[in-house]
Amino acid sequence: MTNSIEDLAFADTIFAIGTNTTEAHPIIGVQVKRAVRAGAKLIVADPRKIELVGFSELWLRQKPGTDVALINGMMNVILAEGLADEKFIAERCEGFDEARRVIEAFPLDKAAEITGVDADLIAEAARHYAKAPKAAILYAMGITQHTTGTDNVLALANIAMMTGNIGRPGTGVNPLRGQNNVQGACDVGCLPPFLPGYQKVADESARKKFEEAWAHRLSEKPGLTVVEMAGAALEGKVRAMYVMGENPILSDPDGTHVEKALGALDFLVVQDIFMTETAKLADVVLPAASFAEKRGTFTNTERRVQALTPALEPPGQAHDDLSIVVEISEKMGRKVTSAHPEEVMDEISRLVPSYGGIDFCRLEDGGLVWPCPTREHPGTPVLHAKEFTRGKGLFHAIEYRPPAEEPDELYPFVLTTGRMLQQFHTGTMSRKSSGLNSLVEPGRIDVSPADAREMDVHTGDAIKVTTRRGSVMGTARVTEDVPKGVIFSTFHFVETPINRVTNSALDPVAKIPELKICAARVEKG
Repeated sequence: MTNSIEDLAFADTIFAIGTNTTEAHPIIGVQVKRAVRAGAKLIVADPRKIELVGFSELWLRQKPGTDVALINGMMNVILAEGLADEKFIAERCEGFDEARRVIEAFPLDKAAEITGVDADLIAEAARHYAKAPKAAILYAMGITQHTTGTDNVLALANIAMMTGNIGRPGTGVNPLRGQNNVQGACDVGCLPPFLPGYQKVADESARKKFEEAWAHRLSEKPGLTVVEMAGAALEGKVRAMYVMGENPILSDPDGTHVEKALGALDFLVVQDIFMTETAKLADVVLPAASFAEKRGTFTNTERRVQALTPALEPPGQAHDDLSIVVEISEKMGRKVTSAHPEEVMDEISRLVPSYGGIDFCRLEDGGLVWPCPTREHPGTPVLHAKEFTRGKGLFHAIEYRPPAEEPDELYPFVLTTGRMLQQFHTGTMSRKSSGLNSLVEPGRIDVSPADAREMDVHTGDAIKVTTRRGSVMGTARVTEDVPKGVIFSTFHFVETPINRVTNSALDPVAKIPELKICAARVEKG
């Protein structure tokens, strides 16, 4: 997030697109509701009728996968009606002329035709956002999990810069991360193209710094993403895999393909706190400690680094992740110099400039928000206040591209997936709770009333969803939450492993799979 969670209270308008905030990020959802009650205007762009729609001034029900068309249409109105912040563009940005040509060539009626949203509604949303003294954007995986995910994010950056809604309290472009330490994992190098601190693997000077610190030569080639690893395993290019705290059998697209890939490995290690569906396939399972049983740090979605203090001892043979990795490393002949959480934090501070001023002592009072480059620095809740990381903000000319799969005669529906409030991710932890399990029946698949009538389907009926990757069974819930032609399911339940049939097509830049859209067929019983 460019801004803090609490900063939403200062927004005059909030544009929530591709985020079911109250269910997937309920704490932030509360902040959004408070802002609306305090007078902020909420614009929701989502194909589904999510809870936030009830709090919104405007609801843009775009067709799945048409986000760039929607945003370009809004920017076309902003330019045509003279609502752009010309001073901010001139002083703080570059590349606007090229972006302008694409936006001006994308008229409002074209945006309406592609998205299915009324042109007047798109124009009204554009005016609300552009005229607001302070406007904030919230987005989540409804924006990123597409083959055009990078384009979607760049388009949102364009509209924020075009209106000067960046670098001030109550503004910003704010991605909501999917799990508690996704931000922290990315910060310290768990992305194939990057070393810790988003220093590029291909950058020789960056590699040299880490090679000297680690006394080890590093490859100049980026590694593979999770989806790419599965393909490489089937080709015999990856022979062993070490999975920590992840359950790809349920979370990754085209799950049957993933299961075959894991089965093709010579050796699979899974390190987790419970026996997951993935762990059942492993040659070795390493029992890990939970968050409540270890010391370390988490970095949350607003870039806040928070200290983790154990409240319990790990049960049985379980150990914290760091201890396991250190012991394995030493048994393989590599002694680890940063073998304790405090030492790891100190190493991060030395090698990652944005974490330079952070240590455990400074995290005792609620944590620090990076960038925090020195021990005297208070942290940076709002990014890009005076300049962007690269100096000037760069506009991108983003053309609309359709999803990798669109409905046809054989697969006439769009299947989209997401989360619900009552369960979390693949249910590794939440499905151990009988209280949570009692709240929602597993395997629910949402179908619109119009589609249900055509298929003679009623709530509670068994239905089969088929895509080009296979079929899964589920239970119909007839609801107006989804529009005609769209079905929705969550990926929490092994009883209906919906990701067995989702599409593994990748965004060419970020390599994120298109989990949010695939063509599907629905049959009763």
